Order: sequence, then C-alpha cells, then structure tokens
Amino acid sequence: MSLDYSHIIAESQRYLDMIAKEELTMAEKDALVKETVEAFRDHVNPGFLEYRKSVSTDYTSVEWKDGGATFTDVYGKEFIDCLGGYGIYNVGHRHPKVLAAVINQLKRQALHSQELLDPLRALLAKLVAAITPGDLQYVFFVNSGTESVEAAIKFARMYTGRRSFISTTRAFHGKSLGSLSATAKAVFRKPFLPLIPGFHHVPYGNAEAVAMMLESCAFVGEDVAAVIVEPIQGEGGVIVPPDDYLPKLRKLCDQYGALLILDEVQTGMGRTGKMFACEHCGVVPDILCLAKAFGGGVMPIGATVARKPIWEKLIENPFLHTTTFGGNPVCCAAAIANINVLLEENLPQRAAESGAYMLRRLRELAAKYPAVVLEVRGKGLMIGIEFVSNELGYEVAKGLFARGVLVAGTLINAKSIRIEPPLTISRDQQDRVIERLAATLEEVNRLA
Repeated sequence: MSLDYSHIIAESQRYLDMIAKEELTMAEKDALVKETVEAFRDHVNPGFLEYRKSVSTDYTSVEWKDGGATFTDVYGKEFIDCLGGYGIYNVGHRHPKVLAAVINQLKRQALHSQELLDPLRALLAKLVAAITPGDLQYVFFVNSGTESVEAAIKFARMYTGRRSFISTTRAFHGKSLGSLSATAKAVFRKPFLPLIPGFHHVPYGNAEAVAMMLESCAFVGEDVAAVIVEPIQGEGGVIVPPDDYLPKLRKLCDQYGALLILDEVQTGMGRTGKMFACEHCGVVPDILCLAKAFGGGVMPIGATVARKPIWEKLIENPFLHTTTFGGNPVCCAAAIANINVLLEENLPQRAAESGAYMLRRLRELAAKYPAVVLEVRGKGLMIGIEFVSNELGYEVAKGLFARGVLVAGTLINAKSIRIEPPLTISRDQQDRVIERLAATLEEVNRLA
C-alpha cells in the first residue's frame, strides 16, 4: 500500500515559497515564530529553548537576514554581531565575493563524482599551502573543525606509530569521539566515557607541565604521538598564553619526537591580527587544523594541513582516510574567495587595529565596574570579558541583546563572554557596541 505524501509535498512547498520571499507579512512572521518554536520543542531539542542562546526573555528571536557585521530577526530588529558565529564570519555575513563564487560554481556543478580529479580542491590546496607558515604542504579537506581535529589525531598516530597525546585543561577541540578525548570539560566527556585511551591533560599555558608529561610518558614506554593545543583558547574563555609558550612546545616536541598539532579552527584566518595565530611567535606546527571562518561565512569547510613526511602513508594509500563531502566544489569556491577577500581587504591587519582599539576601550570601561568585570583579555578581534560570576555575565549578555548586540558565553568557562565580530566591523559599529555595553554595565552594576 502506497503512502500518501500529499500533505508533506504541500508543507515543503510552503516552506520553499517562504524561502523565496524577500519579505513576510506580519501574519506570516507570527506563524513562522510559532512554528519554529514548536518544531524545536518537538523535533530538534527543547533544551535549546531553555538555554535560549539569544538570552531573550521570550521565544520571538528567530534569525532571518544578515549582511556585513549585522543580522536581523524575523521582525526586523537589527543586531550588531559580536559573536560572529563563534568565529565563522571573519569576512562578514554574506560577503558579495564569497556569495558570487558559490553561485557561479552552483551554476556549473555542485558536487563532484568522487572519481575524477576535481579542480577546485587542487587549486584551494595550492593556496592553503602558500598562505600557511613554514613547510606545511599537503591538505585534507573536511566539513568542520571537529573533523579536522579527528583527521589530525589519526594522522599523528599513523605517522609516529604512537598512541599517547597531550592536550590541555579548558581545551575545546570538538565533540566526536576522538576530538572529545582531547577536549577538557567533564560535562561533555562523562556521558561518553571511556573515550579514546592515551590522552593526558595538563594546565594550559604551562610549558613545564607539558615537559613533565612528555618525560613521564617516555619513561613508562608510552611515548607521545602529538601535543595538541589552541594558540589561544576560545571556548575556554579566550585564554592567551605567555609569548614563549608555543616556542617552548615546539622545542619540546622536537626533543621527544612528538608532533605539534595547532588547532586554529577559531584563531585562524586573520582573527588574531595575523593570518594564523602561530605567526605571532614564529612557530610552525607539524599539523594545522582549520575550519569555521575558512568557508567565508557562507559554506562549511575545514582543513587539516601537514608537512610532507606526515603524508607518506596517505600517498601510498590515499584511501586510508576519506570523506564524501569534504572539499566539494561549492565549499572550495567559498574558501578560495575567502582567502582572496582576507588578503585583498587586508583583514588580518584590520583585526589587529580594531582589536587594539576595542581592547583599550573595553578595559577602560571595565575599570569603572570592578564589582562586575574581572578582566578583559584577547588578541586582535578575539576578545574575552570575564565577570565576577556566571549570573552577572548572563545579565550583561541579556542586557546587550536587548540593546541590539549579540554576544554569548563560552562552553568551557561560562563566566566569560566573547567579543568576536566580523573583521569588517566598522569603527562606528565598535563605538556603538562600547556605548551599549556601558549602559548595560551601569544597569548590571546595581545588581552586583
């Protein structure tokens, strides 16, 4: 007996018609909000409604449009985006050049056959090898940061023949089984224990702790395959390590025959004032993980980049690690355009200048409210504000949202909120963020 799908055809067509519209009527907006909340509750996850990412006091905050450094909800309220999709929108929302590259590629071909040589994957890999530091040469394209880290872990095992890894406390490297083993927060790990064996966590920013763990592992015969760290911890609360931290790790890895994996999923592509954060201290990793902003804020794509020797076994057998959608033509087109825009518009330098300005203004503001703000820290446009308590931090995020500025807490350290706007944010928009934060802090200070 055949099933009657007529109602599903009608519903899906209604959704397609809505997508095609430039504007919705008020009745359509109200219906969309209601239906979105119900579908989240019944078919996505009602926990998100309780979490309320937007820290709104009701469920009417449904995203609808974006462009540049702003987005609007379905009712037309504009927000300055200081979250940046947790580091996705480095070149801004829907940059025209990135959109054009995607549209042009879609007109020709969306996905490749998996069998013939696909040109954009090759051309993008050539560009990535050119812009990454040192002798990083070979690139494996994936769909996300988690997949990038997962590949890096496999490649480190494959190359060294070792099984132990060193990660850091407060680290965030993803939530698949391998990347979660490197991640550090118990609430994410406990439901899935035991994870991949052999991962050891030491305090972040402490090179001596890494040295002790490398020595201990070598002493007991469990030599370390790789040390994996973020140049600046993102989810951990925008934690900036000492300037000599990465150089010391590089020397230690060389001493013990371990690889150095740098997770630049959030710090890469100009965010910290250099194309890659490791360039601030002149360190070249053995493996570099990229994602988030790599796709120009339009398409999901990541990359695992490595030195040539690490690729030898993959050259012998290219099918040791593969992906269906990683490096597809549309995503590669977006990433090519993203690299072009970052360099052509000098966005890493803009991030350095804008970051210095915002850090100064934010620290001046924080000094006025010591009962609310503990510290402002960061590099480039990767800035964290840490508060006296989780509750005060939430009130600040809530107050900013009400004033049209989107920020969010971090998944590892809930006392901190991140300021990670598009690198294209204007000075006027930065000033408006500061003004709205000042009003919010004045309001929250009365609660402290």
